[in-house]
Amino acid sequence: MTSASSPSLDVATPERVALTLPVAGIGYRCLAWLVDATILFFFWVTAYFVFSLLVSDVLVVFRGLSGFAQTLLAVGIFATQWMYWTLAEVFFHGQTPGKRLLRIRVVRVDGSPIGVYESAVRNLLRAVDFLPLLYAVGSLSMLFTQQHRRLGDLLAGTVLVREERFDLSKYTAPAQPSPEALPAVAPTGSGRLESEEVELILAFLERAPWLEPDARRHLGARMVERLGGLTEQERAAVLASTQATEDFLRARAQAVR
Repeated sequence: MTSASSPSLDVATPERVALTLPVAGIGYRCLAWLVDATILFFFWVTAYFVFSLLVSDVLVVFRGLSGFAQTLLAVGIFATQWMYWTLAEVFFHGQTPGKRLLRIRVVRVDGSPIGVYESAVRNLLRAVDFLPLLYAVGSLSMLFTQQHRRLGDLLAGTVLVREERFDLSKYTAPAQPSPEALPAVAPTGSGRLESEEVELILAFLERAPWLEPDARRHLGARMVERLGGLTEQERAAVLASTQATEDFLRARAQAVR
């Protein structure tokens, strides 16, 4: 749980449910960067040794290049690192290996997943945030902004948030629930749900895109089982796919409004 003094990101889902996401502090960000920097370091060390097998002296070859060729090489090195950060964040939903290890994620300021544009801009500005050394500009920006955003985040409209651990027990139906414990629901949405159950469904749907496929499918099935009220044929149709399960849950929640 996030304390009142901790920075947070308040967002509203399309279903008009308010969510508070805890913002990742400088410590989390530094540790995540160290992990990613270590990966990049070993990548370049490996590349150096591989290249040294092809030429006798790498430094001599580098000094023999023209000024323009050396500039292109430097730009290529920067582009390679930029692609590492950007592609990882785009394909892994706002996470690099370091961010994944520290359980933090880049999102837009409205809480939605980032796209190619946001990731490309924030990582392009790393060159500025790094100045004059060891992210001095970026660190100052994070210290003086409420949500610890560096210049790249400010320009791209992004923020880093911490991932909360899911309490799977609240998605799990009791082993032998009594008939009174389960509301009678129908796939047509005629049954009424309690507000607590609606919030539970909407919270699951909000987090579903960030879950692993197996966990997403498992929790969706547990939610359907918790609601109950389906015949075997209806249950099979609802659980036929992840999309069908979430469409059913979304329809049940929206029917209450």
